[in-house]
Amino acid sequence: MCDEQKKNNCSCIAEILRKILMLQKQDFDNECHAGCDKPFLGPVCNSICYNTRPFMLYNCCTGEPWSFPYTINGVTNTSTVFRIESLDDCCCTCRILYLDPTTNQYVATTEFFTIDLNCVGAIKCLADIFVDVC
Repeated sequence: MCDEQKKNNCSCIAEILRKILMLQKQDFDNECHAGCDKPFLGPVCNSICYNTRPFMLYNCCTGEPWSFPYTINGVTNTSTVFRIESLDDCCCTCRILYLDPTTNQYVATTEFFTIDLNCVGAIKCLADIFVDVC
């Protein structure tokens, strides 16, 4: 667990994830920015071919990426890349994404986890993508 002084200090990462969640739901303004809080998915403001801003979360104590298991076709592996699905204060529910070795693209799994953002020290956003989330 993180040091007690880091507890209840998730607001920075939660705000970034809240913005990403709004973008994925297409609930955004047309400001132009760069980085994790860029207010649109894709390379330009009018792009509609993206529905996900994948990201990695880093453990606040060790600095290592959080990884979670998933199973595809009976084979279990782990992934460090996720898609936000919901956010409630400092609790974030994410879908696990995995890199398909045949296409070299991320694919959505049907597996989720919820993490306490007080245990997250950093977030790294990856390039916007389209994933089938049905």
